[in-house]
Amino acid sequence: QVHLVESGGGLVQPGGSLSLACAASGRTLSTSAVGWFRQVLGKEREFVAASRWNGGAAYNSYYSNSVKGRFTISRDSAKNTLYLQMNNLKPEDTALYYCARYRGSPLLSSLWVSESVDDWGQGTQVTVSS
Repeated sequence: QVHLVESGGGLVQPGGSLSLACAASGRTLSTSAVGWFRQVLGKEREFVAASRWNGGAAYNSYYSNSVKGRFTISRDSAKNTLYLQMNNLKPEDTALYYCARYRGSPLLSSLWVSESVDDWGQGTQVTVSS
């Protein structure tokens, strides 16, 4: 059982940047597959980014096409914290953003779907003005 708490959301103008953080407690995230999803009212939760240990000394990162080149997922293992750096924000990025820990050792195809997630944060709102 992992408790996840997001922070860093807010209001930003188009083209601006925000950095989200997800602090974990209860268990370590160092070898867990973790990620970020987002959701707007009335729509399904959408995959944003994921980070998975590659079995060696590094993590591999994956992004949805809509955010690739603009967002960066990273970790600070010493602080047991997950981050999402968001640059060049657009109005369509407006959503409630959730951090997530996946169940077990998910296949690549499982990273894109919310059904693969065991633990969710409560969300932090990101609003990009038009």
